[in-house]
Amino acid sequence: MNSKAQLFLFCGKMGAGKSTYSQVIAKQRQAVLLSEDAWLAAHYPHQITKFNDYIHYSNLIKPFVKQHVQQLLSLGLSVVMDFPANTVKQRAWLVSLANEIQCEHTLFYLQVSDEVCLSRIAKRRLAQPKRAHFDTPEVFHQVTQYFEPPKASEQLAVEDVAESSTAI
Repeated sequence: MNSKAQLFLFCGKMGAGKSTYSQVIAKQRQAVLLSEDAWLAAHYPHQITKFNDYIHYSNLIKPFVKQHVQQLLSLGLSVVMDFPANTVKQRAWLVSLANEIQCEHTLFYLQVSDEVCLSRIAKRRLAQPKRAHFDTPEVFHQVTQYFEPPKASEQLAVEDVAESSTAI
């Protein structure tokens, strides 16, 4: 395992700026950027219309994602995962990708207020009409009920990101 490779992960509520910030980190760190939204859209176009659809299809791609990410890391390439690390279970799976091959990870925790998240979601709905059915206040509140901030007991390498740093 090339010790220079690192896995970068993102935790933050819907609309916090995870995708935008992941692009910044990928550029800064010269890392491969993998987007869950892109993988899901490519493999299951027009099949995700509800939150439960997202959960189902997200779980289906995990074996392929795991193999791909671990191959990249093993080659010494850092990887930015634009996949939500918003629950203990999600973080455990993402961190296992690095831990199984003795690779370091960093979790960026984007702490953004609900008001700012909702404002960004409204703007995104206008800018990306294809997402309008999913980017709603109702979906935000549904998804947010599952959000779990990272805990010390998870033993993660966490870097806190201020709300001003996530401006879109």
